[in-house]
Amino acid sequence: MIELPIVEGKSERRRKPDWLRVKLPIGPEYKKVRKLVDEYKLHTICQSGNCPNMGECWGAGTATFMILGNTCTRSCSFCAVKTGRPPEYDEDEPRRVAEAIQLMGVKHAVITSVNRDELKDRGAEIWYQTVRSVKELAPQVTIETLIPDVKANWEALTRMISGGQEVVSHNMETVEALYRKVRPQAKYQRSLDQIKITKEFGKRTKSGIMVGLGETAEQVYKVMDDLVAHGCDVLTIGQYLQPTKMHLAVDEFVHPDVFAEYKEVGLSKGFAFVESSPLVRSSYHAERHL
Repeated sequence: MIELPIVEGKSERRRKPDWLRVKLPIGPEYKKVRKLVDEYKLHTICQSGNCPNMGECWGAGTATFMILGNTCTRSCSFCAVKTGRPPEYDEDEPRRVAEAIQLMGVKHAVITSVNRDELKDRGAEIWYQTVRSVKELAPQVTIETLIPDVKANWEALTRMISGGQEVVSHNMETVEALYRKVRPQAKYQRSLDQIKITKEFGKRTKSGIMVGLGETAEQVYKVMDDLVAHGCDVLTIGQYLQPTKMHLAVDEFVHPDVFAEYKEVGLSKGFAFVESSPLVRSSYHAERHL
């Protein structure tokens, strides 16, 4: 393994390295997507998650839609999405999402959601209806669904992934040793099991992790091994960025050359596709992962 310099520090609030600088969102396509999102009263993880690629993706006419509201029942220490007791979900949301996707004219759509642990079916029915609505209104559009942890409710999972989407993603987020710190309400093995069951259902599977939280390279390689063993086809790896002072601080800014090495190792371990660079997020270049 090559030795590369790592920029270290306790807080992401200090000066970022040059490779983490992005352009401000501008341009007609960005404005078009913004208008549609506002007009249809939709939520996007692009906005709620403070995604650094929002300008690039929206400028290309794509967005990741977040269904079931924008309030999550989890309180993960890395995530910018607000937490609390969600309001009742909007049963008309599937139609509005489908119409917005049709008007955007995209070829590939990504849909995600907050965790809705208070719902018996974890929001599975709204998931199913949203995917079906998109397929009925815009049958030429391929779909990736980035789904939450269903807490081993496999009946809900089956409903969630049976709407006709081509890719089903569920993020591990971090290495096993950091789960209590990063995902205190999740379980490492349970997420692996969810991916395995999704693969057995016949779906193309995908997962993602963040680095820069204090993990070692060996721990990253273990996640890779575990994901491949559980049937994961596609892996994304990106730099963790601290959304607010209330969230976990960045342990290190990982050099782009390390991301390149992670990609090579991941492909050698058996993934069909590995997207690995500092600004990569789960749905970045998602159309390539089909």
